[in-house]
Formats: sequence, structure tokens, C-alpha cells
Amino acid sequence: MNVEVWWARVSDARPELADELDGAEHGRLVAYARDEDKARFLLGCAVARRVLGVHLLLPPDQVKLDRTCPDCGRPHGKVRTEGMQLSVSHSGDLVAVAFHPSTPVGLDVEVIDPKIDADSLATVSLAEVETKELARYEPAARARAFTAYWTRKEAVVKATGHGMRADLRKVIVSAPDQPAEVQEWHGYDGPVQLVDLEAGSDYAAALAVLAAGDLTVHSIDAAPLLSSGSAHRR
Repeated sequence: MNVEVWWARVSDARPELADELDGAEHGRLVAYARDEDKARFLLGCAVARRVLGVHLLLPPDQVKLDRTCPDCGRPHGKVRTEGMQLSVSHSGDLVAVAFHPSTPVGLDVEVIDPKIDADSLATVSLAEVETKELARYEPAARARAFTAYWTRKEAVVKATGHGMRADLRKVIVSAPDQPAEVQEWHGYDGPVQLVDLEAGSDYAAALAVLAAGDLTVHSIDAAPLLSSGSAHRR
């Protein structure tokens, strides 16, 4: 199984990319107060639309994306489209989008903030066994370890569609210094593969795929696709 993960940076954002957004996306874009938040959202939309345009043989502005939240009906849920499974994540300077033609995927990337209170965050997001493992890390390394836990769990619940509704304390994953793996999740018994992604020393990132078997991840720089005038070929 091959999964594509396309990466962009905030510096890749260009005002003309907004011409490819639909009405709901434009509304969300202008609602952001900070320029960096606008850039991250714009890039997530643009990468999704341009890559899908290549795969589906459509202009980016004609790609139909559905973000309807299953709980409230507002357009902020997991992005969906016909003919492709995808997942979008962004943090700091990075924006990433994962794609597979048929298998659900979940992607999460996070800046590692050394100032976070990892112990407090652990009480609402880690299982008891994970909290004990986290305590083994020196304080200077604890933020990195916690962020590894977080991205792995977020990737899994994004892939399954549980998202914010999931109790992350019930999604038990391997220790940060071990290969990524879902070890236990009561209430979900489907196949799931979990891998850490290389995103630079200041980030943690993980990808979850709801299928068994061999998995190959292709990391692709989105900058050339975003800078081109046409997204019909790559």
C-alpha cells in the first residue's frame, strides 16, 4: 500500500491560491485573524485541491470537498471527497496532506513546544500506563515525548473519524522511543497501522492507515505544485 504525504511551508502561500477555494473555504479563510493562520488554512486547501486535481483530472476549483461536521453540520469536519481518502494537518511552519485512493488515513503534525506542561496535559490525554512511561523522561525531554504520544493518537482518531469525540486516554499507543503502534483501544477492533513521519527536529508527526499489510509512505514537497500556474499535471 502506498500513501502520499505532501508537505508545504507557510512561505509557499500565495494570494492567488485563494481563487481556487469554494465559498465555505473563503468564509473560513477571512475569519482567521492572524496571517499565519490564514496561510496554513489556505495551504491545506490548496494542496488538497491541486493534488486531487491531478488524480481526478479536474481543475482545482472544481474539486468537490466536504467538511460537514457529523455532530453540528458546520463545515469544519474531516475533509472528504469522492475517489480519494485524505487527511490534513498543520502546525507552526508546516502543512501536510495525506492521500490514499481507498483506505482511510489520518495525519497529525505538531510543533514541539518545550514550554508545555506535559504532566498536566497527560491527565486528559494519556492512559495510566502512558503517563507512567512519560514520567520516566527527564523534564527537558518530556515535551518531545508527550508530543509523540499526542500525534500518534490524533492520527489514529482522525483516520477512524472519531476526531475530537474520542477519549484519547482509551487509545493506547507504544512508548515514544518505540516504533509507533496502537496497542489497545476498547471500542475499536478494525485494522490500523501507525508510523512516525520525519518532519524536522522541531516537530513530531504521525500517520495512521486503516488497513493491514505492507505500507510505503511517499513524502513529497508540494512547493513546485503550488508555484505552478496549472495543477493538471505533475
